[in-house]
Amino acid sequence: MDHKKIETAVKMILEAIGEDPEREGLLDTPKRVARMYEEVFQGLNQDPSEHFQTIFGEDHEELVLVKDIPFYSMCEHHLVPFFGKAHIAYIPKGGKVTGLSKLARAVEAVARRPQLQERITSTIAESLRDSLAPHGVMVIIEAEHMCMTMRGVKKSGSKTITSAVRGIFENDQAARAEVMSLIKS
Repeated sequence: MDHKKIETAVKMILEAIGEDPEREGLLDTPKRVARMYEEVFQGLNQDPSEHFQTIFGEDHEELVLVKDIPFYSMCEHHLVPFFGKAHIAYIPKGGKVTGLSKLARAVEAVARRPQLQERITSTIAESLRDSLAPHGVMVIIEAEHMCMTMRGVKKSGSKTITSAVRGIFENDQAARAEVMSLIKS
């Protein structure tokens, strides 16, 4: 991260909107924004598949679901936050399971970059599919986008839901229904 470049850009934005970047309350704002950007965009150089390298041998070929994984990201179109919950389901194959926390870590790695919700959803699904080769993967993300809440149409509380289904979940309606009912419970 180039902190100096971010600080210069933030100072210019403050000037462009008619603010005085030298005013007491704004003096350290460019530095604070640079530090915040380093934190919220730390996933830029992370590969979510790294988190699926820890594989355990377990004789289990039934559904694994981790739901309600909280996340936040930044809309790449407006650079404002969106936030919500991710639900990740997979059916292991050949005894290959990963640690439950690894699913949450993958969400973090993908979300912490300028992003689109649709891309987060498919990237997590494909990373899990490619790393574990399970019978199936299903990722559902529900989020509120500040670009719809605080600007434009101003519809507070509206949620966007995206899904990515791979493998058995593509054609097996009963398997899909099971995941959906467990997410809703």
